[in-house]
Amino acid sequence: MSDPDDLPALLGGKPACTHEPPSWPVAEPSVREALEEAYASGAWGKYDGGLVTKLEAELAAYHDVPHVITTASGTIAVELALRAAGVGPGDEVIEAAYDYSGNFLTIHALSALPVLVDIDPKTGNMDPGRLAQAVSPATKAILVSHLHGGLVPMRQVMELARARGIAVIEDAAQCPGAMVEGRRAGTWGDAGVLSFGGSKLLTAGRGGAILTATPTIAQRARIWQMRGNLVAPLAELQAAVLRPQLALLDERNRTRASRVAILREALQDVPGLRLFDMDLDQSQPAYYKVGLVYDAEKFGLHRDKCRAALSAEGLAIDEGFRALHVERSPARFRATGTLDHASRAHESVLILHHLILLAPAEAMTEIGTAVRKVHRHAAQLSRTQ
Repeated sequence: MSDPDDLPALLGGKPACTHEPPSWPVAEPSVREALEEAYASGAWGKYDGGLVTKLEAELAAYHDVPHVITTASGTIAVELALRAAGVGPGDEVIEAAYDYSGNFLTIHALSALPVLVDIDPKTGNMDPGRLAQAVSPATKAILVSHLHGGLVPMRQVMELARARGIAVIEDAAQCPGAMVEGRRAGTWGDAGVLSFGGSKLLTAGRGGAILTATPTIAQRARIWQMRGNLVAPLAELQAAVLRPQLALLDERNRTRASRVAILREALQDVPGLRLFDMDLDQSQPAYYKVGLVYDAEKFGLHRDKCRAALSAEGLAIDEGFRALHVERSPARFRATGTLDHASRAHESVLILHHLILLAPAEAMTEIGTAVRKVHRHAAQLSRTQ
């Protein structure tokens, strides 16, 4: 007879995870003070209350770049960065076949063509070694995303791009504050992009920003934004709540990284489940999502059932992105190679949401307990509906 304390929650046992993730956004006193100050000054309702200007200056100082242009969303920031880099009809933009679908659609919004390259199976992110074979006379830009706690080796990307006169847009929407080979994520390319969406590590509900050290990129972006008034601006009230969050970003990223280290240790012997590997020198990921590579055959349970079982244990866990070449018509992209690793990511990646990473360290041990419990009962769970 099974020990009821050992049964997965889906089979009638008690959930292993007792630490509920903090609410998001975190109820941070400094954010409330910023809101009250914006109300008292009237800045909240002005075209220019000074708060957006201050935020842009603080983002520029934090990232050590001379130019920051805030926008209404991370998606429009990607579009604006591509436009400023000169991408237009008939051009090609290289991106990973496993990427946020909004980037693919943004390339199409410019009447350009996405060119898909495979990912590195260890990191789950773009493999720079695949870029050379993807370049054609029509290549205008490379769009690089750092996803799920993985990082792309940007030095290698930039060496190829500079040698061939190709622009690089670095999407750091999932990793504000991360370090990539000694530099902040978003500062390697011709332009970098941040997102301030409602679930992001820096959140204002909506919003984004472009980072650049290139004066022509900044000028083109500002000209496109300004049509008698700003086309897609960040609001003063959004800037108000972002400024105190930026001041706390490094501290919270350190907490998240320490929790991931505990989680990595807790899961190291579990068959068929591992975190993305990240061993770049002078690098530290930021964890908006924690990417987990899942092997259903080794674990003994279909991914959908594993995810459902872990959700019942109290984990905020979901499937990863759907690979672009699997979801989109072949007429809408040019593929480079077989994209085998991206296909496997489509079928195998799980993502753990960042909220739990601000919970006590014991919560990471509970996740390990939950995963091992589900694995022990994989055969029984596989027979459930």
